[in-house]
Amino acid sequence: MLDIYMDSKKTALMNETRDFVKSVPKKLLMDMDDNKVVYPTDYVRDAAKRHLLGLRFSPEFGGRGLKWEDEIIALEEVGVLGTSLACLYSLVSIVGEAIQTFGSDAQRKKYLKPLLEGKIFCAEALTEPRGGSDFFGATTTAKKEGDHYILNGQKRFVVGAEGADIFLVYAKTDEKAKPQTSLSVFVVERDMGVEVKHVYGLLGTRGGGAGRIVFKNVKVPAENVIGAEGAGGLIFNQMMIPERMTSAAGALGGARELLKIAARYSDRRKAFGQKIRSFQAVSFKVADSIMDLDSAAALVHAAARSVDEYGSTGMTRRIVSEAKRAATEMAWRVTNNVMQILGGIGYTNIYPVERALRDARLAMIWTGTSEIMNLIIQHEYYKEVLGEKTAIRNLEADAPESDKEEEKIYE
Repeated sequence: MLDIYMDSKKTALMNETRDFVKSVPKKLLMDMDDNKVVYPTDYVRDAAKRHLLGLRFSPEFGGRGLKWEDEIIALEEVGVLGTSLACLYSLVSIVGEAIQTFGSDAQRKKYLKPLLEGKIFCAEALTEPRGGSDFFGATTTAKKEGDHYILNGQKRFVVGAEGADIFLVYAKTDEKAKPQTSLSVFVVERDMGVEVKHVYGLLGTRGGGAGRIVFKNVKVPAENVIGAEGAGGLIFNQMMIPERMTSAAGALGGARELLKIAARYSDRRKAFGQKIRSFQAVSFKVADSIMDLDSAAALVHAAARSVDEYGSTGMTRRIVSEAKRAATEMAWRVTNNVMQILGGIGYTNIYPVERALRDARLAMIWTGTSEIMNLIIQHEYYKEVLGEKTAIRNLEADAPESDKEEEKIYE
């Protein structure tokens, strides 16, 4: 944690979340990784009892009315538990974003309030078998029939498929419209007819009930549309903020605590008659990891402050994408460094590093791959630079022969 970003209220929230994290039983972590637990309902309920879910949402519906600057502090601490529990904790923040920001008062009372109270559980249905990063190529359809929509299609890699009571579903409502306005967003209750067809066996990040769900003529009331018909693109752009901010903040906590394992180990383990931390091959890996971790943390905090200040803009989409990519790739590098410092014992289940390594790999894929983050980063940057009108010194002119325009050939 970078103390420069902390004040007494943030420190209190951090300590409160740490108490929650400490209370999570080791057995739950072990059982989830062994696929003995499919969905840890008691864990989510406990977070709700402690008033730790949906911190940014209105107190009227059970939140605390805090900012992203606050929520990422709690998210970082929950990240210490690993990506599966961090993801399940974050789902309320992600799904709740759509309901809080775009939903009606009736929808907030019906769905957001019980989510924050831990009375119901949620999942987000984005990815389809034929489209991962091609989100707007979705083939799930919702056709209006009177006061209902009829949903047909399927979604995959839905975390919480086995345990969720409600699903936030993107479906095509206008096949002829432009991609951004072709989709609509629905709250679909499990009892409306959602079928779980497959629960995935995962390399890591286990125990969250990730599966493939199918809609076969599922009848959804028109009142369950979030926002308005055709608002899927607008909502998706907003939703990518909590999707990626939660991934980024969670990655910080896990990497931070893993690095401490390596530091303590290297201060105790001896080879060639001295502690291995005295060898640059080891201590420089620690130094690289510290710098990597602090750099990512600074970027995540900057992204949070930007979103709090400006909301969803091209600039904030860029910096949030940078934060997500930087933090998740940092976690992968740091975890690998930790395993290398521990050597062979790090590859066993004597330490939690092997589980963390399996978990960390997914973070660079979900909520937008690193390649998609690059796509957004460069797109928004080009838009900023090429549209720049502010009077800034023309650095291009600061060359001895900068006036030789005939030498500047572009075609």
